Amino acid sequence: MDPVKTTDAAMPEGMAVSAPAPLPGQTLIRAIVMAMGALGVIMAINQQFLLNLFGFQPLGNAYLYYLIGIFLAVTFLVLPVSTLNPRRLWWINPILAVAALISAGWLGMHGLDIIQKGWEYDAPPMADLMASVLIVLVLEGVRRAGGPILLVTALLFGCYPLYADYMPGFLWGTEYSLTGTIRAHVLGVEAIIGIPMQVVAELVIGFVIFGAVLVATKGSDFFMELASALLGHSRGGPAKVAVMGSGILGSLSGSVISNILTSGPFSIPTMRRVGYPAHYAAAVEACASTGATLMPPVMGTVAFVMASFLGVQYSSIVIAAVIPALMFYVALLFQVDMYAARRGLKGLPRSEMPAIWPVLKSGWPYLLSLVVLIYVLMGLRMEARSPYYAAVVMLVATAFNKDTRLTLDRAKALLLDISTNIASLVAVLAGIGLVVGGLSYTGVAGAFSRELLLYAGGNTALMLIAGAVTSFVLGMGMTVTACYIFLSILLAPALVQAGLNPIASHLFILYWGMLSYITPPVALAAITAANVAGSKPMQTGFHAMRLGMPLFVLPFIFVYDPALIMEGTWLQIIERVALTLVAIWAITSAFEAWIYKVGRIGVLSRVAFGVGGVLILFPELATSLIGAAVLLAVIVINLGLGRRKSAVKA
Repeated sequence: MDPVKTTDAAMPEGMAVSAPAPLPGQTLIRAIVMAMGALGVIMAINQQFLLNLFGFQPLGNAYLYYLIGIFLAVTFLVLPVSTLNPRRLWWINPILAVAALISAGWLGMHGLDIIQKGWEYDAPPMADLMASVLIVLVLEGVRRAGGPILLVTALLFGCYPLYADYMPGFLWGTEYSLTGTIRAHVLGVEAIIGIPMQVVAELVIGFVIFGAVLVATKGSDFFMELASALLGHSRGGPAKVAVMGSGILGSLSGSVISNILTSGPFSIPTMRRVGYPAHYAAAVEACASTGATLMPPVMGTVAFVMASFLGVQYSSIVIAAVIPALMFYVALLFQVDMYAARRGLKGLPRSEMPAIWPVLKSGWPYLLSLVVLIYVLMGLRMEARSPYYAAVVMLVATAFNKDTRLTLDRAKALLLDISTNIASLVAVLAGIGLVVGGLSYTGVAGAFSRELLLYAGGNTALMLIAGAVTSFVLGMGMTVTACYIFLSILLAPALVQAGLNPIASHLFILYWGMLSYITPPVALAAITAANVAGSKPMQTGFHAMRLGMPLFVLPFIFVYDPALIMEGTWLQIIERVALTLVAIWAITSAFEAWIYKVGRIGVLSRVAFGVGGVLILFPELATSLIGAAVLLAVIVINLGLGRRKSAVKA
């Protein structure tokens, strides 16, 4: 096959998926992948809108088995056995694809029997055989789509029921036989077809389609032009364009890596043109794209899983996440602007910038589809159907322009893109289902949370620090979704039992899990941006970590003060938002050694200004007042020193 790259729409992990190098029968394989992807999408639409297409009624667990079979087969066809040697054992891929279709298809046809006859506990030999085949295929799928670390995690916890009876203390759990473990994982409703897969089937597929349509119809070009028209001419304008453009695009596609690959080739060269070093430009793009996982309305797959775990509507997660996400982007804008001010960097000439009104007029299809998405999502509370309506509106509206309408070639690329995106999601989340099942069936998940609460002795700060470190470390080896699901079972219940806000606790895990995108040694987003910029990966990673420093602080703020996630009165929310903005400004000023209207500051002033900002972050009035006094003192002293220097020079 030709290389196939996903846009990873609705994928917080943002993994770009590449198909093998050209292999025998590649044209046929591409056609099969598109056909199976189309079938899966049709089934999802039929399920969501109750269309009864081809006589299919809503299929319950059978629908989940069919989706797993279809998209596992796609996974084997588009992802090689070995990324180092894509041609190695290429002939086994179609065999595994057929095996996935047969095993999952057989289970789907007997979906009603699985439930009504209790096959999870006592199944016929054929069901055991098909379940065994499927679980092996799931493990191979998660290895290809998620990597060896995720495979080891799925194996370790998926097999936990086999040895749980031998574990000490709170790690002890109910023991299962090998056959019982396979039945529980495949035929039960808490593992492979558990909440993660249900979320993909019911919610995420629609947003994958929406994100792919956005890219196929050149929506990414519009949002970058819009950002350029608004900010391109300002001080350090190209960096602000990268922050704003990637933020808007990422908020709709939910991607990270593809966001960099889409906007980076435009934003990074223009940043370098006005004087930003290559590593700094790449770091800005990496941070701006990483925020896609946090920015509503899409927020990536993990937000949908979060809503399911919490038992709340997705709109509740969106409302809670909007202020912290905006805070992050405001912090980025502060930093790139101060960097430009300190180094005397200018924006691009106005003559090279597009005019705002022509850009808005040409981009009305995307704005209209965005309005439809938000209205159906937030107004009508139809989370699952909103991306379908928005995608249809976008396709129809862009059809009036020959440059954006969906031609036959674009339609093929769109279908291939959707197929590979969903396949990667299904492969990863089916494997994560084994982790969920292993912890749930043995009862270890609940025991772990209770023991963690007991050991912490009610000290929430200690629990949060432990949770932050754990989330960060797991985020290095897992996708963000996998990391979140794992810790939402083990850690989040303990945080909630300690009295913390449930949504804030889950967002805390999400934030710290995705920090690995911009933090060495993994820094997947930073490394990708470095490849685009031609900069050193580790140097870029450390600068991205510095730019993304607010992400290290924000989770602690909204956990202790839920006003930042829209919990409280309007007065409390406005007060906390205002104080947090001042604190972020102070902290970023300390990092960049620059204060507006004051200019460059020295080391002692930077330390004092940063400490003052941190003090303002505390929810107590006294500490906020002390912090404000420190900021004022630093400003007054530096203004006085500036006047003295000017007087001496005169």
